[in-house]
Amino acid sequence: MATGKIPDWVTADLFEDLLKANVEGFSKVKNFKADSGSAAGENYATIMLRVNIEVELKDGKSKSVSFMVKLPHQLEVFQEMMKKTNIFDIERTMYNEVVPEMEAIYKAAGVDITFGAKSYDLKNAKSDYVALEDLGVKGFKNANRLDGLDQTHTERVLRKLAQWHAASAVRVATKGLYPDILLQGLFKEENRPMMTEMMKGMGARFLKSCVTYEGHELFIDTVKALQPVFIDKMFEIAKVDPNEFNVLNHGDSWSNNIMFQYDAFGKIKEVYLVDYQMPKYGTVAQDLLYFLISSTKLEDKITKFDYFIKVYHENLVEHLKILNYTKTIPSLRDIHLALFKYGFFGYSVATGVMAAVLLDPTENASFENFIGETEAGEDFQLQLYNSPRFRKHISVVMPWLLNRGSLEI
Repeated sequence: MATGKIPDWVTADLFEDLLKANVEGFSKVKNFKADSGSAAGENYATIMLRVNIEVELKDGKSKSVSFMVKLPHQLEVFQEMMKKTNIFDIERTMYNEVVPEMEAIYKAAGVDITFGAKSYDLKNAKSDYVALEDLGVKGFKNANRLDGLDQTHTERVLRKLAQWHAASAVRVATKGLYPDILLQGLFKEENRPMMTEMMKGMGARFLKSCVTYEGHELFIDTVKALQPVFIDKMFEIAKVDPNEFNVLNHGDSWSNNIMFQYDAFGKIKEVYLVDYQMPKYGTVAQDLLYFLISSTKLEDKITKFDYFIKVYHENLVEHLKILNYTKTIPSLRDIHLALFKYGFFGYSVATGVMAAVLLDPTENASFENFIGETEAGEDFQLQLYNSPRFRKHISVVMPWLLNRGSLEI
């Protein structure tokens, strides 16, 4: 991202209060630098800045501090979307209220669990924003999204998701539902026309590419039949069944939204979830399908799927018990039944976020191209669906979804 894209109001003054409150012995800012915090294709929905500040302390020493700041795109299509679902309001609510509450629920049970980065307020910000600690300083990093997560990484993420889901279920059982803005994710009626429009284009591109995949004869007719009803089916499975085990899903649990910290021997020490813009209340099948289909490595994706669900379930039960959950604890079979019932969600992941995860870094990877109907957008979407890596994954995932009944209309 060119420096030109960094708004001129992102200055040292903006961080003054934050530095006073968080840096012991703060005296003044010596040096301030803001630059792009993520490369093209690593982050679609927002603009990410990394802010490096060198401060002078009262004793004359210097100290470097850094923060991550997320800002909205200035694109018209993005502004339109934001009117209907302000992901910045949502994410700030998540960081300021939901995440601390989850951590407090564990604290009260005598367990220390941290879910993610600390967030900060910036007074006088001139647009929507989310300001966070820079986890890179603590050695956190993303795993390689192109290779996909191996079994050890996957198990650790499932443990974290189970801890998150458990705290969320306990919160709802004791305090009632979350605030409205967190409940529906993208699945608000007023978003339906926009989503239908978006999917028409992407669906057409997927169908076009589909005929070239190995083994496509098995599923091509089903894919054709799904085109016109795709969004209706998505809205249908987004409905919450109050008789099931429901949680506040993270909603966007792909590998770039998961950060790992390692010890000196390369063992995973800690896992944090980032990007809380798309939470949705409902079945755990959403987070599980989203994560396991988008982010695991090819060899494990299908062969270890049931095993991974068992790992998740064991962790879920353990943490629901730690937190004295008063309602019925779901059985392993309940979780599998949900995965079958909401299996169509897996198709949306396979034809959506999984393609983005597996695409080689490219300058064309941008929000406008991901959803756009321009020529550049069309080219980019065809690129998504035709990368050699995606082709390998999709020809394994599609027959699996088909055989599970996930593609039944």
